[in-house]
Amino acid sequence: MALLERVATLVRANVNDLIDKAEDPEKMIKQLILDMQNQLLQVKTQVAVAMADEHVLEKRQAENGEKAAEWMHKAELAVDKKQDDLARAALERHSSYLQMAEAFQEQVADQKVQVENLKSALRKLEQKLAETQSKSDLLLARHRRARAAGRASDAQLVISGNAAMAGFDRMKQKVMHGEALSRAKSEIISDALDDRFAKLEKADEIDRMLADLKSRRGTAG
Repeated sequence: MALLERVATLVRANVNDLIDKAEDPEKMIKQLILDMQNQLLQVKTQVAVAMADEHVLEKRQAENGEKAAEWMHKAELAVDKKQDDLARAALERHSSYLQMAEAFQEQVADQKVQVENLKSALRKLEQKLAETQSKSDLLLARHRRARAAGRASDAQLVISGNAAMAGFDRMKQKVMHGEALSRAKSEIISDALDDRFAKLEKADEIDRMLADLKSRRGTAG
């Protein structure tokens, strides 16, 4: 029966593995519970139908058994009245109803097995559903913690990477600042030397101009 096969598949389902493998565990487990509830409703319906069929078969068995007994009584009456033809006809009817009663008895036995199988499937599915419902919150919470821990680790890696980059940038800025400071000092020193030499050159030029002026004015010496 396809219904019992579907129930067996649901009962065998490993919820832990399903959650671990699912892209969206919360959606998956909600769907699993919904599937179980739907199958449970179908199994309950089938149990009720199977039990009703069992009662019908039992009734038909009893009716044919009663008919067989009734025709046996008529056959006995015909024999008592020395009506062999009637007795023979009654025995034929008795035999026919007896065969029908035995056939219905076999069907009743088969139906009882079917009912028990459905009841067993119903109990297992009810137990699995209750177990899944009771564990779902815990399992989902565990999965959320694992997922959050994973995100935290990823974030830590990103932060660590940013920190390393920030440290590198700070070091780079420090080196660049040092280089700029060295250039500035070199430029200052260079400017100071130029100024001193310029002053010396200017002093010599003034001295030459003064000597020339004195020579022209006849006041040299």
